[in-house]
This record gives sequence, C-alpha cells and structure tokens, in this order.
Amino acid sequence: MVVLASGFGWHVEDLHRAAARHCIQLRTLLFQQLSIHISKNSEIPNLIQANNVTLNHQDAILVRMMPPAGLEKVVFRMDMLHRLNETGVMVSNPPRVIEMAVDKALSLSRLSQAGVRVPPTWVGESAEAAMIAFEELGYDVICKPIFGSEGRGLVRLTDRESAWRVFHSLVQIGSVIYLQKFIKNCGSDIRIMLLNNDVLAAMKRKAKGDDWRTNIAQGAAAEPLNKINAELWDYSMITANTMGGMLLGLDFIYDLEGRAYLLEVNGVPGWQALSAVTGTDVAAEWLLKLKSGIKK
Repeated sequence: MVVLASGFGWHVEDLHRAAARHCIQLRTLLFQQLSIHISKNSEIPNLIQANNVTLNHQDAILVRMMPPAGLEKVVFRMDMLHRLNETGVMVSNPPRVIEMAVDKALSLSRLSQAGVRVPPTWVGESAEAAMIAFEELGYDVICKPIFGSEGRGLVRLTDRESAWRVFHSLVQIGSVIYLQKFIKNCGSDIRIMLLNNDVLAAMKRKAKGDDWRTNIAQGAAAEPLNKINAELWDYSMITANTMGGMLLGLDFIYDLEGRAYLLEVNGVPGWQALSAVTGTDVAAEWLLKLKSGIKK
C-alpha cells in the first residue's frame, strides 16, 4: 500500500504505526513527486511514478491531505489520481469523491437534493448579489472558503458594513463567496466518521467559551458519542450513498428546535481527535478494509 500525502505529519505516522501493528507493507510518497510518462510505443502507455517508484494495480493508494498549490498543480495531481483509478489502482478515497467533498457548494447541493437537511446556503462571485443574499439569510451568516478545513478562514458576519468589506475583499482576490445561514445552537456539533458506508465512530464537540466554532483545532472540547439517533443515521447513509468513497467525515449541528443539519462532508478527514476521544483506531480500520478489498 502507498500513502500519497503532502508531508510526513501525524496522520502519516499513525498509518505507519497501524500498518506495522498489522503486518501491512506501507510506503509514503508525496504529491510533489508525481510524474507521468506517456509513450505510444510503451507497453504501459501511461506510466505514473512518484519519486521514481511506479504505481500499479498491485498498490492501494491512501490519499492524505493534498498540499496547497496553484490551479495547474491541483488539476495535474487530481488528473493523476483519476488515471490511477482508471488503470485499476485502488484509490481511497477515489478522486471524484475527493473533488465533490472538497467543493462544499457541489456536495451540499447534491446532498440537499437527496433529502439531507443543510443550512440555507448561497454561493456566487458578485459582492452586490452577496449583499442581497446576506439580507435574505437573516443578517447572520458564516462566510467560509469553498475549499477549506479545520475551521480556518471562517468569519461570522452580522452587520452590513462588515459584510460589504468582506465580500469586496473576496472579489478583489478572485475568490468565490460562500455564505451559510448561521444556525442558532447550543454551541456544540457532532462529527461522524464513516468507513465503507457504516458508522465507525462519532464524537460531540463543544465550543470553547463564547467561540461559535467547534473545531478541535480551535480549542473545542470533545466527548465520545457511542450511539447516534435515527435521523443522524439516515442522513449519514444518504451521504454515504450520494458521495461514495470509503472514509468520510460528516459534521452535523442541531438547532434550538432539535433539528439536525449537515454542515459539510470531508473526503480526506482527519482522525487525531476522534481516535483520542473514542479509542477507535481509525488508521488500522482503514488499512484493514483496504487490505480486504485488495484480496477480493
């Protein structure tokens, strides 16, 4: 098996720990090392390598966080994942799943259509249109990067002047404006980890002090959630069937009336806090599931 990552951080180390424990051979290669050799006369017309190591159908690729880069590099890296997948290499998660999950607008649009309750959301490129949406969403929105994770780049906007400045700043730097109605809640949310269309583990996260963000990276506290209710289970299964993939992280929040909303889906989810809180060895479970898939 191969871990395709941006560096040698905690998650890569945890995968190697789990691999050694279960006698699974695991290599780490970097996205920056990817290359493709195209030759009509070659026995393998599309030879994909990383650091001069050829990737083939005997490998299973575990995709970890892709490093930040310009559009050309991102497209190239995703194209390589698509080519690997098309040539019979098991890629987890598959590139189409990663693309759909990282694009919050696309994933929430499809999940809403499939019947999952999501916060009212507006996405566009016009600051003027965003101001109209800001009003329609009740003058209380979360403005977030359309691509992003761990609570970075989130801004809560509750007045017209701040909203106007933020929207025009985003337009000036060429960003898409992504607005989500702020769901009034009790300051907590739920993270559910799905593995192969089943709930692997779940935890409840409580925001720190008056902070509305519930990300562990932002100082939130967490506790294990040993059982999820029928509504969360149904929404999780709809998400799994709609998104596909093997390992997904789902973030839910409850409003003050007790209704659950899916905030977003992560196609390359982290599990450091989840494993610590729940005792679930996510790395081992993922590797073993991939290993059983290779045998089949």
